Amino acid sequence: MKAAFLPDRGVVKVSGEDARHFLDGLLTTNVDLVRPGIGRFGALLTPQGKIITDFLLTEVAQAHGGGFIFDVPLVLAQAFATKLGFYKLRAKVTVENLSAQLGVLAAWDGAPAQMPDLAFAEPRDPRLGWRIIVPDDLADQTAAALGADLVESSAYEAHRIACGVPCGGVDFIYGDAFPHEANMDRLHGVDFDKGCYVGQEVVSRMQHRGTARTRIVRVRLETAAPEAGQPVQAGGKPLGTMGSSANGFGLALLRTDRVTDALEAGLELSAGGVPLSLVSRDDIAPPKKASA
Repeated sequence: MKAAFLPDRGVVKVSGEDARHFLDGLLTTNVDLVRPGIGRFGALLTPQGKIITDFLLTEVAQAHGGGFIFDVPLVLAQAFATKLGFYKLRAKVTVENLSAQLGVLAAWDGAPAQMPDLAFAEPRDPRLGWRIIVPDDLADQTAAALGADLVESSAYEAHRIACGVPCGGVDFIYGDAFPHEANMDRLHGVDFDKGCYVGQEVVSRMQHRGTARTRIVRVRLETAAPEAGQPVQAGGKPLGTMGSSANGFGLALLRTDRVTDALEAGLELSAGGVPLSLVSRDDIAPPKKASA
């Protein structure tokens, strides 16, 4: 088993008697399903349905103070906490940015020898393993308790990319991408059966009408990896943008209809002069429209 402390992740806590109801009215995930040891993937959206920040979420056991813990991008942690504070109005909740005290350990390729407090299975893809909220100075000790070898965070990034799971800020731009474009609908990040939340109308319409045309797509790299942000092209026409890459695999944000047309025309995909090929044509399959 491997474990890596992720220096780019922060921790925000929301507590108080109204916390569950407050969060459920804001977020794309069903907070009623969150329990200690059980995590969910979700996002806070703009009213226009675009991602402000995505996160992993779990509940803290009452024996440890209760409340909800968010595993969020470190660079967005304070802004996320501030945004939640803006929404709380008279709700009896407390929002804290705990990123100076707590961080995130990822563990994969095996089952933990013992389960630490504030640990939960990755809700996006079981291949990603486990997330553990822990102070950075206890990362070594926690990895040992898991029965895992502590490795560099770059090893986790390579594993994430191979699993096809996007990372905001490199594979898509916060404030500019809809959940469907970041594959949140395919990674269990949007609950289409829950009640209202910020941005729900737009997201539900995209789901019902099957209008998502831009997606994060897994690609194979034939030679050296192109830099993130390089345009992806075929036959001189733009298809999208290259994202993160490692060990011969990458992620790209692409117009799926244009990719389909290029492949049917026998054109080669490339980014920055580097030839690309799709890992699976399923990644560009037309979205299924929800039944009426």
